[in-house]
Amino acid sequence: MSDPLEKQDVNTEALKIDRGEVALVTEAQEGDSEAFASLVRKYQRRAVSVAYRLLGSVEDASDVSQEAFVRAYRNLSQLEDPSRFGAWLMRVVSNLSLNYRRSRALRSATSLDDAQLGLAGARNPTSGRPVSVGLAGGSGALPEELHYAIGEAMEKLPDKQRLALILFSVEGLPQKEVAEILECSVELVKWNVFQARQKLKDMLADFL
Repeated sequence: MSDPLEKQDVNTEALKIDRGEVALVTEAQEGDSEAFASLVRKYQRRAVSVAYRLLGSVEDASDVSQEAFVRAYRNLSQLEDPSRFGAWLMRVVSNLSLNYRRSRALRSATSLDDAQLGLAGARNPTSGRPVSVGLAGGSGALPEELHYAIGEAMEKLPDKQRLALILFSVEGLPQKEVAEILECSVELVKWNVFQARQKLKDMLADFL
């Protein structure tokens, strides 16, 4: 069985500057709302995807992404390098998502320990069906069960490791762009991704 956690690494060469995007950002900074709307259309899927993988809720991800675009529009004048818009926006999305996770956890009546009590009796958040632990005869995990187990394991990763793994291995962003989003070195991105993968493999040893 192939390892579902392994992704083919994306090209880590220096990012090519998107001249069309630079023009849109510059025009938006000058007050062109249509130019910003074009940027929203370009990045909306990625913004919602990253927020969803951090929050686990489509509704929350949509709300956070919308707030991220509002903040980006209000603070666009602070962006000195238009070619860095994508990384800058994803940093806003990531920070808002992590802050929302923390505030949601404080509001929740369920403790973190209770929320992470194994898979027995758990229900898939999409289908609502119970998730079983293992199969009769040890024939392996159902795809749905494995998918849910990966999600549960991801929740247990430290924020930086989870975010680095999502941006690099799931969203397929170059390491240099991930480093810009996380405001760290490329080497630290590599370390965080490696640590995240190793921890997931340990936690999912019974499934792989």
